[in-house]
Amino acid sequence: MTTTLHIDNTVRDYDEWKSAFDQYERFRADNGVRTYRVGRVDGAPERVLVDLDFDDRPTAEAFRAALATVLATPRSRAMVTSHQSWIVDLVEERVSA
Repeated sequence: MTTTLHIDNTVRDYDEWKSAFDQYERFRADNGVRTYRVGRVDGAPERVLVDLDFDDRPTAEAFRAALATVLATPRSRAMVTSHQSWIVDLVEERVSA
């Protein structure tokens, strides 16, 4: 089953954050991200929700540790004012036809 790293960020400027996020495409691919989704909270456009999907929990945990290094950079600290993340194991999925 899929394991997801669910991230809840508060950012100063979405467009600036998204530009930086896009520059890490290779980093995500090289570290096991299979798919991702980016969303913004209605009524709170500074809140960005990111779901990164992995094949397994150990890969998600390793990515989470690598992401902590990225978030510690001055550039990230200037852009992201709040960061929380959770590892979520998918237990059921239904796709409507």
